[in-house]
Amino acid sequence: MEEKSSTIAQPAEKMRYLSELMVFQDLSPREMEELNRITTISTVPKGRVFYRPEEPGEVLFILKEGKVQLYRISPEGKKLVITTLGPHTLFGEMALLGAKMHNTFAEAVEDCLICVMSRSDLERLILNKPQVALRILEITGHRLREAEERLENMAFKGIPARLASLLLRLAEEQGSNEITGFTHQDLAESVGTYRETATQVLNDLKAAGYIDIGRKRITILDPEGLATVAES
Repeated sequence: MEEKSSTIAQPAEKMRYLSELMVFQDLSPREMEELNRITTISTVPKGRVFYRPEEPGEVLFILKEGKVQLYRISPEGKKLVITTLGPHTLFGEMALLGAKMHNTFAEAVEDCLICVMSRSDLERLILNKPQVALRILEITGHRLREAEERLENMAFKGIPARLASLLLRLAEEQGSNEITGFTHQDLAESVGTYRETATQVLNDLKAAGYIDIGRKRITILDPEGLATVAES
C-alpha cells in the first residue's frame, strides 16, 4: 500500500473480523488460524490513497469497515469513479485472472478497516479450499454486471437518466430513500460529468419534485417518477 497504516495487532480481534467475512465462512478453525497468520488488517484514515497504479505486487483487499472509492485519472486529469465499495466487499481479485488494477487508484472516503492478502497466499488458499474461489467468482460476477450496466448508461443515456439511475441504486444499497455521504462532486465523477452539470441536473430533479437536496444528503421523494427519468 502507498503509506503504512495502523495495523491491528490483537490476534483475537483480527480473527473475529476475518470470521465475519462471507468469503471465508467455509473455512475450518484450523484454516482460519492459517488465514489469520498470512493476512494483515490495517486501519486506513479517510482521504488516504492507499493504492496507486505504480504499486508493486499483487494483493487482494477485503473491506471490513468504511467506504473505498476506486477511480482512474484521464490524461487530461479528469477523475472517473469506477465504483464505490462498502463494508464486506473485496477488490483486487482480478489479479487471479491475470489482470492487475491497471491505472486504478484506491482511496478511503471514510475511515476504513482493510484486510490484505498476497496473491500467492490467496492462490494456495483456493487450491486447498475451492469454496473460497466460488465465493470470489460470485463477487466478481456481480461487479462485472454493475460495470456493464454503467457502460450501457454511459453509452446510451443522458446525464439526467444516469444521475437518476445512480440515485436509485444508492438508495437501494443504503436501504433508504435518504442517500447520505455523497457530494455533488462524488455524484458527478460517478456518472462521468462535471460537478456544475451534476448540480444543475439535481436542481432540475428537485424542481420537478423527484428529490430534495441537503448537505451531503439527497432524499428521493418520488421513486416512480425518478425511475421514469432513469429509463428515459
